[in-house]
Amino acid sequence: MVSYLQILLALPLFVFFLFLKYKTNIKNSSSTFPKGPKGLPIIGNLHQLDTSNLHLQFWNLSKIYGPLFSLQIGFKKAIVVCSPKLAQEILKDHDHDVSSRPPSYGTQILSYNGMDMIFSPYNDHWREIRKICIVHFFSSKKISSFSHVRKSEVKQMIEKISNHVHSSEISNLSEILMSVLSSIVCRIAFGKSYEHEGGEKSRFHNLLHETEAIFLSFFVSDHIPFMGWIDKLTGANARVDKTFKALDEFLEQVLQEHLNPNNRKKDEEEKDIVDVLLELKNQGRLSIDLTNDHIKSVLMNLLVAATDTTSATSVWAMTGLMKNPRAMKKAQEEIRNICGKKEFIDEDDIQKLVYLKAVIKETLRFYAPAPLAPRETSKSFILNGHKIEPKTSVFVNIWAIHRDPEAWKDPDEFYPERFLNNDIDFKGRDFELIPFGAGRRICPGMPLGIATVEMIIANLLNSFDWETPEGMTKEDIDTEGLPGLSRHKKNHLCLVAKNHM
Repeated sequence: MVSYLQILLALPLFVFFLFLKYKTNIKNSSSTFPKGPKGLPIIGNLHQLDTSNLHLQFWNLSKIYGPLFSLQIGFKKAIVVCSPKLAQEILKDHDHDVSSRPPSYGTQILSYNGMDMIFSPYNDHWREIRKICIVHFFSSKKISSFSHVRKSEVKQMIEKISNHVHSSEISNLSEILMSVLSSIVCRIAFGKSYEHEGGEKSRFHNLLHETEAIFLSFFVSDHIPFMGWIDKLTGANARVDKTFKALDEFLEQVLQEHLNPNNRKKDEEEKDIVDVLLELKNQGRLSIDLTNDHIKSVLMNLLVAATDTTSATSVWAMTGLMKNPRAMKKAQEEIRNICGKKEFIDEDDIQKLVYLKAVIKETLRFYAPAPLAPRETSKSFILNGHKIEPKTSVFVNIWAIHRDPEAWKDPDEFYPERFLNNDIDFKGRDFELIPFGAGRRICPGMPLGIATVEMIIANLLNSFDWETPEGMTKEDIDTEGLPGLSRHKKNHLCLVAKNHM
């Protein structure tokens, strides 16, 4: 039996072996791999990275090492792509080779071991789950069928802000818009909203925030496997287990409510996403054996991705307009001139609002609510003259691409007019504007998110005139972001609404 003393004596030799292996790997790849900042043995560049603002760090590093550079993150190699041209090469020419996600302990647990759509590796299972989501949730027909949910919740939002006007109360748009989006997503997914249910509301929001935090958490085991014990020591693993247990209990409760015969919906239009998934499971016509864990993993994706990204985009749109009164005035004049004195702007009206759509595009460019697109290579290929090996992490820096001076005139200016009279769009074909990614892993929920943001912003601008609270100016509205899969505004956007006369 090996004693603790023998282990302690062997440990320096083991560390020395790892050091030699690390140096050999670096030497063998130095002539073909892109250049990047020098790292330390074993940990590589880990000590130089701050997960709270990786997109900004990568952007600054690109100014030193160019639009393609490398990192050593523990034992794992990584490259960072920071230009539209290289993004096109990666996400179009080599899309099949970079269609997986970098594995992470936290995402693996919360995605039910990769049963979901966002974090699943690229394989037949992922293709089937994505097909289910696109056909049954994100098709044009299905998105249109959810229109009454969006309209109902946005109307309630307008009524709530109107009450703030009457009581001379400041409106916290960050909180209001998160509430609206979570209600919309929950009604579409579960058939009910948790926003007005006291303890259930707190439970739901705590789960949402904790799940988002886990996705951003750092796990030593992801980068230096033999030191995974540190994750246990720091409580990181226990935090994941606790969050997963709470999330699973919540989603299991949702499933049981839908399985209750007394809650069955007869009308096809009343059916929510859980109803559809349970029907698909019972029919047994899919190429995979759909289980309750599959259903829960997809619901987790919808809760996190749909709620967070869309609410963040809405807040950033209002932030950009408040800091640019000229754009705000132009957007409001367009809405009020074209739609007349309508109390509510519906989706048919929005199709006529060219400048509003330009505002949304500029928001997605300028504020990039999802600033990084992580991928992982499945085979070796040549990129810009460099050999990229399998199992290399790839970070497409959307934030940097959207600020590339070779692609955009005055990229640091919020200027919606840049999207008037041109065909640049965010659907994955124009690589200078890829807020939803591109290629096989492009966000399939994009049409639903855009339809929701457009309705929210159109009605906020139509119903109210907006001012900063007393003692504040537009310069006092900050643009600092929080860390996360979606980049939320760090400080809440608090404004004063005035009824439009």
